[in-house]
Amino acid sequence: MSRRCELTGKAVLSGHLVSHSNRKTKRKFLPNLCNVTLLSDTLKRSVRLRISANALRSVEHRGGLDAFLAKAKGDELSQNARTIKREIEKKLASAN
Repeated sequence: MSRRCELTGKAVLSGHLVSHSNRKTKRKFLPNLCNVTLLSDTLKRSVRLRISANALRSVEHRGGLDAFLAKAKGDELSQNARTIKREIEKKLASAN
């Protein structure tokens, strides 16, 4: 499983660990990923995603998973999240 947020696309970054003597050695900056179950109001079911803590805050701020996916660009979403987004869009289109 890759270390990538399914909603924001946040991934591993690389950089240097700098010692007191200013020696630089390679290191990784890992995203803070959490396994979360989010509730979709439109689909009336829960969805399991592996997202960063920052993305979880963004989902809460935007008013839930449906509102977040409505504004999100498809290229930064994972395949699983894109499928959920399409399902939500179909459900909303059929309701109107």
